Amino acid sequence: MQALIGFGEVRHTRLKPALNAFNYPTYFLMLPLRSMRQHGSGALAHNRRGALSFFDSDHGDGGNDCLVWLDTLLAREGITDAGGEVWLHTYPRVLGYTFKPVSFWYCHTAAGALRAIVVEVNNTFGERHCYLLDAPHYGQELQAAKVFHVSPFCTLEGSYRFRFMRSQHDGVEKTVARIDYDDATGPLLQTSVSGTLLPLSQATLRKALWHYPAMTLGVVARIHWQAFKLWRKRVPFVSKPQPPEIFVSR
Repeated sequence: MQALIGFGEVRHTRLKPALNAFNYPTYFLMLPLRSMRQHGSGALAHNRRGALSFFDSDHGDGGNDCLVWLDTLLAREGITDAGGEVWLHTYPRVLGYTFKPVSFWYCHTAAGALRAIVVEVNNTFGERHCYLLDAPHYGQELQAAKVFHVSPFCTLEGSYRFRFMRSQHDGVEKTVARIDYDDATGPLLQTSVSGTLLPLSQATLRKALWHYPAMTLGVVARIHWQAFKLWRKRVPFVSKPQPPEIFVSR
């Protein structure tokens, strides 16, 4: 298994009470963590400084081995057969800075079957929560009750609908992660991140940095810009509630 980098697009549409839609180009990492532990990270700066890097401490409990954290989480939740490859879809650090609105941990059995997906969510208040999706399938719609505050323009009521796809055709590998949010009256948000996966190399790292030199800083800037647009459209503001008492919800 080889570390990959995805080049693609983020899409976001708010349906009510005012329409607000945007999309922008992005890139992300797709990392086979067990293979990286055994064979190294190749061209990627792992737990060390680099123009584009990945640090274990940016995930989970902030420790120096995110794979140990994940295995402990799964075992605590009764999932003991996810000893196969773990693919982590996440944003890197760019020039030392990162913000990861959401990361996806695709956990497989030793035979290669998808066993669980952990959706790791960060908000701009420095808080983190994980949604554990048990026994998922690619292409299947999965649901979870919303318990974690992300946007000051959304309440905690309602639920998420997830759908994940990873496909290969004529040697081109693609991935799509879609998260839609429904409140008590129906669909409210439709979001997705998709991309074409390429081997992570010095050449593809240069492509990422040259085309998007401040990508992760731009993520935060866009979040605040879109919040300003919602405020101008008079979308009601929601005060921040207390974070959930449990770190993982299923």
